[in-house]
Amino acid sequence: MAEDQQVRARLEGKLAELLRRSGAIEDDLRGPLEADSEEQAVNLADDEALAGVDDVLQHEIGEIRQALLRLESGTYGICAACGGAIQSARLEALPYATRCIECA
Repeated sequence: MAEDQQVRARLEGKLAELLRRSGAIEDDLRGPLEADSEEQAVNLADDEALAGVDDVLQHEIGEIRQALLRLESGTYGICAACGGAIQSARLEALPYATRCIECA
């Protein structure tokens, strides 16, 4: 059970960090455009890149939330494809993995 608490703490810590980063990006994207048209072009290009980063963050946030649900239901660490255990090294590297390395 202590291991579950460690996993939960790790996932929740990662989730909090991702939410903070995503919030900062979203705040930046809501900012006003510069009056200068050249600056606007640069800002729009930057905003497009930031939006792409935010999309990636949102995907990872969703994956971590799903991992927390699997932890609650007792299915965390069980491969969705074969039903075997997902290796701890894989979960350490990718804490929201849903498949073992063989099935991935």
